[in-house]
Amino acid sequence: MSVNCSLWQENSLSVKHFAFAKFSEVSGECFLLFTLILLMFLVSLTGNALIALAIFTSPALHTPMYFFLANLSLLEIGYTCSVVPKMLQSLVSESRGMSREGGATQMFFFIFFGITECSLLAAMAFERCMAICSPLHYAARMSRGVCAHLAMVSWGMGCIVGLGQTNFNFSLDFCGPCEIDHFFCDLPPLLALACGDTSQNEAAFFVAAVFCIFSPFLLIISSYVRILNALLMMPSPEGRHKALSICSSHLLVVTLFYGSTSATYLRPQASQSPGMDKLLALFYTAVTSMLNPTIYSLRNKEVKAALRRTLGLRKF
Repeated sequence: MSVNCSLWQENSLSVKHFAFAKFSEVSGECFLLFTLILLMFLVSLTGNALIALAIFTSPALHTPMYFFLANLSLLEIGYTCSVVPKMLQSLVSESRGMSREGGATQMFFFIFFGITECSLLAAMAFERCMAICSPLHYAARMSRGVCAHLAMVSWGMGCIVGLGQTNFNFSLDFCGPCEIDHFFCDLPPLLALACGDTSQNEAAFFVAAVFCIFSPFLLIISSYVRILNALLMMPSPEGRHKALSICSSHLLVVTLFYGSTSATYLRPQASQSPGMDKLLALFYTAVTSMLNPTIYSLRNKEVKAALRRTLGLRKF
């Protein structure tokens, strides 16, 4: 589908408005996808909000592990809200445009929440490592001040990278075509619309992706190597099983999130395709946010008990 750029340009030098590509010319396919994404969006918002509320209102869950889980739940709410509503509008409406300022705002929040999640997942792995490998020093090493500091660093890193990447890339001129071949204002399809050489922007984006996605992932791997060594030394099968049960939830979330984002941003450009990028984007913006509350609640008795109290239910 082509878009007449004269409808979206304010001058002949640079595009000031963008349009998102239509998913399909078949209205039935768009409506079906709209329904599925809307359901996932509502489930994600409800699940993450309930987990955050349960943790904040349950004194028994005021521990470092659940402090980071509450941060992750609030982050997931912001993450999905930054992308999914516009995605839903683009699926069923002919009004699929977004101003340059609106695109910059969406990109900032998308990068902000995405980078923050990478850092928070690393902080959660570090917390589990301290709990299992150094239980005698856990209270001192994971004090309230240390947890607050780790959370602030995570959110601050997301903000800095988001501001830097958004400002650097939206300082470019975009000369069309003005249709972004995506559901939202992601960086690679946006750079495809830029005038002139974008090699510096692509290099800066790749460096930021490696540093902010791959580096926390290495910290997670190193934490779990230490955890595995500690588990092998545990004499109690019950203690080993409990530690594995708690860690498995975090590992599954890490696998889902890092698997989809790495496949999107760290694979060679020659192997990228708009269709695959859209499917991966749908997975890490809607599917993983929907699954995270389920993953953490189903395998955690304390979270299930807190949710029962929050919902006023006797059975969960």
